[in-house]
Amino acid sequence: QVQLVESGGGPVQPGGSLRLSCGASYSGSIFGINDMGWDRQAPGKQRELVAVITKGGSTNYADSVKGRFTISRENANNTAWLQMHNLKPEDTAVYYCHVRGETWGPYDNDYWGRGTQVTVSS
Repeated sequence: QVQLVESGGGPVQPGGSLRLSCGASYSGSIFGINDMGWDRQAPGKQRELVAVITKGGSTNYADSVKGRFTISRENANNTAWLQMHNLKPEDTAVYYCHVRGETWGPYDNDYWGRGTQVTVSS
């Protein structure tokens, strides 16, 4: 099992910045944390991947956020951060921390947080 604690959402003006955080803890059949990142979903839109970072530090971003968002992590405490700059109204969405937990089976298990609202408006 993986438990996620998310923070950092809120209202912000266009051009502003926010930092999201996600801390993961695990027990039972989960013995480690692999990929960490965020998905987001805006009203009427499909959920999309925003950013992901592997345990080794490799990153991947949606084209719409490249150059504006930066994801990082600290493996010692399984915490990830998403630094968001130059926010745009189209970034408005619920952001869900997404974590892959290692198991003793052939596949990792996926876990999502409850979500944090980010609203970009004037």
